[in-house]
Formats: sequence, structure tokens, C-alpha cells
Amino acid sequence: MPQLPTAVRDLALLLGRVVLGIVFIVHGLQKLTQWGISGTAESFAGMGIPAPGLSAWFAALVETLGGIALILGVALPLAGVLLAAVMLGALFFVHLSQGFSGYEYVLVLAAAALTLGFSGGNYSVDRLLRKPRESEATPSTTNA
Repeated sequence: MPQLPTAVRDLALLLGRVVLGIVFIVHGLQKLTQWGISGTAESFAGMGIPAPGLSAWFAALVETLGGIALILGVALPLAGVLLAAVMLGALFFVHLSQGFSGYEYVLVLAAAALTLGFSGGNYSVDRLLRKPRESEATPSTTNA
């Protein structure tokens, strides 16, 4: 099976990052603005999430800033790991007891965040800031 051109692959990864980033931003802003941190912390306490005040701030900021990072392609591995950690926390502390149909959404979000965090494509700020590798900067001079 032929490989997709790099530009097509990178556009698909960018689209995935933008869509996933929007989902995380909406959920993070909901915690910050609609419910407020105190309301989010109260809800977290009711769900048995440890350190609900700290957890509310952590989840809200990671979801909001991590979503922005995904869209821009900034610090993608870090954003992917932190977003996955928040989703796995939601899975284990809240959704696991509800069975697969109760936790599939947060599991997919965690997997997508990790995947895009570690293979987010060339259309990203990370790529613009990355120095070209020596092998990319100089042509090969092997004699065959």
C-alpha cells in the first residue's frame, strides 16, 4: 500500500490536533467559567477525587492550556502526557465503575492526546523551533 504524501499526513494530524484541542479547551473553560473552580472542586469532592481544589485547578488549566498547545503544536509531548493523565484520572476516579460505555470517551481522549502529542506532524510551532538535524541540513556524500 503506498504511503500518503507527507503534506497530506501532516494536514490530517493538524486537523486531529485542532479538533481535539477544541474539545479540551471547551471542557477546561467550562470548569473555569461556567462552573467556576469552586463549583468544579465541589463536584470533584462529590465524586471522590482526591484534593478536589487542587485537582479542579489542575484539570481546568491542563485541559485549557493543553488544548491550546495541541492546536498550536507547542510542547506537544508534554501536552499529550498531561492531557492523558487528566483523562486517566477521570477514568479511574469517576468513570471506571460505569463500565466500558461509561469510560470509553475519556479513554479515547487520553489515547488521542498521547498519539497526537508524540506524532503531531510538521505543521506545528514545535517543528518551526526544532533545529534541522545534521542529516537533514547536509546532503549525503556517500559514493556508491
